[in-house]
Amino acid sequence: MRRDLTLTAVLAVAAVISGWIGWSGNPMLLPASCAFAIIWSKAPNRIAVLIVSAAYFLTASRGLPHGVQRFYSTDVWPGLIFWLAASSSFVLVHLAVWSKRSTSRPFGFLVALVLMAVPPFGITGWAHPLTASGVLFPGWEWWGLAAMTAGLMGLVTRMGPAVAVALTGFWLWSAAIWTDPHLPATWRGVDFEMGPSLGRDATLKRQRDLIATVHEVASQGSGFIVLPESALGLWTPTLGSLWTENLRGRGVTIIAGAAVLDPGGYDNVLLLVDGDDSKVLYRARLPVPVSMWRPWGTLVDEYGGARAHFFADPVVEVGGRRIAPLICYEQLLVWPVLHSLLAGADVVVAVGNGWWTAGSLIVDVQRANVTAWASLFGTSLVISFNT
Repeated sequence: MRRDLTLTAVLAVAAVISGWIGWSGNPMLLPASCAFAIIWSKAPNRIAVLIVSAAYFLTASRGLPHGVQRFYSTDVWPGLIFWLAASSSFVLVHLAVWSKRSTSRPFGFLVALVLMAVPPFGITGWAHPLTASGVLFPGWEWWGLAAMTAGLMGLVTRMGPAVAVALTGFWLWSAAIWTDPHLPATWRGVDFEMGPSLGRDATLKRQRDLIATVHEVASQGSGFIVLPESALGLWTPTLGSLWTENLRGRGVTIIAGAAVLDPGGYDNVLLLVDGDDSKVLYRARLPVPVSMWRPWGTLVDEYGGARAHFFADPVVEVGGRRIAPLICYEQLLVWPVLHSLLAGADVVVAVGNGWWTAGSLIVDVQRANVTAWASLFGTSLVISFNT
């Protein structure tokens, strides 16, 4: 018993280190998350599995309590409760698939990888080790994902140390040749530092300031300009006319975040606006659960939340390119990215409005995630955030 307690304590500390380093916001450190596979496989019993799974996930998502507190302007308790609730899927899945038989564990871990990558468990599938595929196997595309899956399964076997050495070799090789995903020609993602006012300031002055920013960026040779999530606020025909009029004859197209309302709620969207017209380009597949998307709303006659369009529009065409749109929360998950890349995307467009994450690493983790996925598939990457 004492030996099991000591081993569990050591594994819990290792899980914390794996989660802390792997999800620090640096894409090159993502492979540290793969250590969780070995840690999980060495757990002596189910209590230990519960402890190490919780230690890894809670450490990896450590910015959440602060973010919830800042978003709702409340004390720390709601953030802590949401943090613990969000970890339940990860912990329960890894607890359920663990087996005392070491020969069964590789297949159990494979099941956990799949379950945490797709809905419903994948709705909170953050800190997924498969995200490291793009760092270890840049440009390998689906073969890289398969190699990463095989590697993670191998870490769970008796050959784990040898597999770890091989993966470390790929890690060092990748670090030596690493280049960030490139921007498509004439595309530009614009970052803002407007805090919570972006999307909430509905004045004409704010819209004119945004238009002026677009004109300035366009004057530098950019034909396609990406603005952050919620940049244009609540979208109306009047705003559409204003933007179209100010872009007419300039040969520039913008992709920008906004909200489109109707009596039953709203959609978190990306708009396509140029000098001829404006239209909804993409509706978020998964807005942030609880704060935006409330799946229980229809059951309790609660309306007004954002809708989730789980498997709609994995790619959209802009300027002859097939883009994979990812709005904020979607960048933390596996399935929206793979859904888009399976559909043949050649540009990843990632936008967010992360003002509420100030003081945490959440935005850095989002950037690292999309960088890794774009690197895996060799796609271009455009990022635009507000902080």
